[in-house]
Amino acid sequence: MTAPRIFGIAGWKNSGKTGLAVRLVTELTRRGYRVSTVKHAHHDFDIDKVGADSFRHREAGAHEVAIVSGARYAIMHELRGAAEPSFEDILARLAPCDLVLIEGYKREPIPKIEARRLQAANREPLAPADPHILAIAADHPVDDRGLALFDLDDTAAIADFIEATTGLRT
Repeated sequence: MTAPRIFGIAGWKNSGKTGLAVRLVTELTRRGYRVSTVKHAHHDFDIDKVGADSFRHREAGAHEVAIVSGARYAIMHELRGAAEPSFEDILARLAPCDLVLIEGYKREPIPKIEARRLQAANREPLAPADPHILAIAADHPVDDRGLALFDLDDTAAIADFIEATTGLRT
């Protein structure tokens, strides 16, 4: 399998990024692609439950904790004061796939679509300052000439655009 294609979804808090990402994963996997996602969190997060065995292993000082079952596995890596891994380091850890859909990482130089909603925490457009934004998906009229424009809920058209832009569809 060749290196995966990468496409991002950028936008401010409450701009519709996660909803769009979920709909796109559903649509693109329905089309037969193997899709992985990377979500950047700007806050401390924990996927573990206090008191769980894996939580206790991490609290005891384990560098990495792997939880494995017949249905899935997860590997938690504690940074313990080390720097956040680079975007490239994270991509290198993913298993082979057709497309990596990125949510967040709005400063990375990857092709992306900007999500815009009227209820977003910040409504300042990202597109004018980011040449990697190739399209805008919004829940309101947008006047950005030169970029592809989509309704935020037009998942099929946005998936078509991603296929064409990344070369998934040949």
